[in-house]
Amino acid sequence: MTTNDSGSAPKPPAKDPWDLPDVSGLTVGVLGGTGPQGRGLAYRFARAGQKVIIGSRAADRAQTAADELGHGVEGADNAECARRSDVVIVAVPWDGHAKTLESLRDELAGKLVIDCVNPLGFDKKGAYALKPEEGSAAEQAAALLPESRVTAAFHHLSAVLLQDEAIEEIDTDVLVLGEARADTDLVQALAGRIPGMRGIFAGRLRNAHQVESLVANLISVNRRYKAHAGLRTTDV
Repeated sequence: MTTNDSGSAPKPPAKDPWDLPDVSGLTVGVLGGTGPQGRGLAYRFARAGQKVIIGSRAADRAQTAADELGHGVEGADNAECARRSDVVIVAVPWDGHAKTLESLRDELAGKLVIDCVNPLGFDKKGAYALKPEEGSAAEQAAALLPESRVTAAFHHLSAVLLQDEAIEEIDTDVLVLGEARADTDLVQALAGRIPGMRGIFAGRLRNAHQVESLVANLISVNRRYKAHAGLRTTDV
């Protein structure tokens, strides 16, 4: 008797991990878009043809930054940025992370949120990782935004390279973490919109602390070798 004869349905084929959705029509909001990392991400996505809105506490400051970036980037205050965006990247300083997200809970409800904040401290020995009470910045975001779909990505990118108009491609992988495959696939697809980048699934949010803290190591690499190091995942 065959499997079909027994009445059980055949097992569907495994989904191709590189079968990613079309995200070209999504509007990307960047909270903290006037800072180096946020500004660099906004520039790269807009340059790739994505609709981008920069968010800041002051709308005029956001609009000034948007005008400087060009490529159709718009500026707005953080609340308006969150409301008008399909996907929202959190690129605010760590010391303002919780306060910013608490104030935007309603505007971020139902949104896909990508947290790229790295909790770091600095002393005479250099950068070192901080561990939030929730475990990581991404897990803090998930706790503060229960009605949002929180993911984590874009932690290991050099703000210098992101903002350099002379650089056509950025040779790096982006580690993506989250709880739902549909969400992490979407973030991977967004990463792939930037020439040279590739999004790689790297686990659930409980593993975000290791990803966030690795930035302290990259800072040490960059200082020693006067570089703007990124990451590549081999054999994938």
